[in-house]
Amino acid sequence: MTINERQDEIIAEFQDFDDWMDRYQLLIDLAGEQEPLDPKYKTEQNLIDGCQSRVWLQADLTAEGLVHFQAESDALIVKGIVALLIRVLDLQSPEDILAADLYFIDRIGLTEHLSPTRSNGLVAMVKQMRMYALAFQSKAS
Repeated sequence: MTINERQDEIIAEFQDFDDWMDRYQLLIDLAGEQEPLDPKYKTEQNLIDGCQSRVWLQADLTAEGLVHFQAESDALIVKGIVALLIRVLDLQSPEDILAADLYFIDRIGLTEHLSPTRSNGLVAMVKQMRMYALAFQSKAS
């Protein structure tokens, strides 16, 4: 499934809810469904700078040349947000990740309904995921 197909799927899920309290609940539910991060990855090196909450992000390159992301946060809504980002970008090529327009963030209303500190954290998470993709792309060439 392409990045845009995954984004469109998420947009459709969020359109089922008019009320933002319901959308926050969906984020919390997504957080609960996410696999816990292996404790060996909960290191200072994997902590994302710019997040008020603690967010750990681990990225690995698969044998097929795709980026596999894993993450965890100590805050439920933030964990739900990172779960969405992983759902969109996990197991995609570094080139596709770098070229992606993550339009789902605006279309589901995340940008306008997050506090400034959570918005900064969201930007930091996307930036870190793109940095991993760039690093893997550089290694391949």
